[in-house]
Amino acid sequence: MLSPRFLLLRSAASLTTRSLCAGGVSKQGRAPDMADVRNRLREIVGASTNWSDHKHAMAERVLLSSMLAKSQNDLPAKTMKDSYLEVHLPLGSEPQLREKYLTFHNTVRFGRILEDLDSLAVLISYSHTYNPALKRSPLSIVTALVDKIDMRQHIIYPDCDIKFTGHVTWVGKTSIEAKMHMSQYRDGAYSPVLDATFVMVARDPENKRAAFVNPLKPDGPEEEKIFQEGEANKSRRVELSTASLLKVAPTDEERKIVHSLFLNTLDSKTVSFRSRVLPPNSAWMEDGKLKGLEICHPQERNIFNRIFGGFLMRKAYELGWANACSYGGCRPTLVAVDDILFQKPVDIGSLLLLSSQVCYTQGKYIQVRVHSEVFDPLTRQHNTTNVFHFTFASDRDVPNIIPQTYGESMLYLDGKRHFNQTVEH
Repeated sequence: MLSPRFLLLRSAASLTTRSLCAGGVSKQGRAPDMADVRNRLREIVGASTNWSDHKHAMAERVLLSSMLAKSQNDLPAKTMKDSYLEVHLPLGSEPQLREKYLTFHNTVRFGRILEDLDSLAVLISYSHTYNPALKRSPLSIVTALVDKIDMRQHIIYPDCDIKFTGHVTWVGKTSIEAKMHMSQYRDGAYSPVLDATFVMVARDPENKRAAFVNPLKPDGPEEEKIFQEGEANKSRRVELSTASLLKVAPTDEERKIVHSLFLNTLDSKTVSFRSRVLPPNSAWMEDGKLKGLEICHPQERNIFNRIFGGFLMRKAYELGWANACSYGGCRPTLVAVDDILFQKPVDIGSLLLLSSQVCYTQGKYIQVRVHSEVFDPLTRQHNTTNVFHFTFASDRDVPNIIPQTYGESMLYLDGKRHFNQTVEH
């Protein structure tokens, strides 16, 4: 059963087909699918599937700058119904589609779902800012943060249709929060699979500076409640950023945890600060790593000629899953995706280095952090582009991860914070 918050927008379901079909991308007689979503995005921006034509189209977008609003007050307010979308992934009714989404264990590749959620979040944001008077949008809307993805069901069936619904839930001056639900048709009804919250940012046609978006006007007490939750989410994000271990020292309680971990690794025979012994059923954090490399080809570009954020999420998830699988000795299930921060865009042709680290464990749970950076082989410089946080569950208790250095201890505490947020949620 879908969340009541999305049920109130069911009356807007008819807008789904109309908004996606505005550019003539949806085939008559069926619900819009993810191919329609990506085709519609290309039409909104003026992008092309042809590489050379695409570069020319992006150069022409500079001329759209004059269409940007000078202030948010110049833009009409929108309601949540204006951005409501319903999109289908017909894995059951269109078997030829399954192979792209299939794992060798005959389950659905969650990395592909991340790609679809990212595309849908962008289109939801464009639906909110839609101006029928303009043929193309002057806005460049990109993903800034995946705030949270909570799994409500751990099994996604490869032969059952999937439905995505979503709409804008909060708006700042230049940022948009979009919430999405994913459900799957089984035994005659749709059952919830996950809830996702993305934060998008609007920029100018060249993707260089922030641009204003339409304000959001809640319609009724239910939408007002949703909007206030968006305000609370923003405040929480600011608070978490302020308390980051990269900025401030750990709390007293966290310092005690680190010291306790240190004491538990002292060699009782030598009683020396230098002599460390691994406790039973434990593993050094140094041994909980797995790395990968991606060469960023044009095929993985988004509509703005950068590497598609969904592709980055898929690669990070698959590396994180492989690391959790290796560490726990079994196939883990995803519990939550938390706080994926997009710090810098990734250019086509980049060498993308991915490094996953098991940073916290508790019982059967494994917290994995994936750090991605672009490496320039000519200058030898490394620049962080993304940080990903995944919570996995094993079918058995896993070894306790133990930090040795101060830096590893900070990773441990950061992982514990993210895990606690997942559990409390």
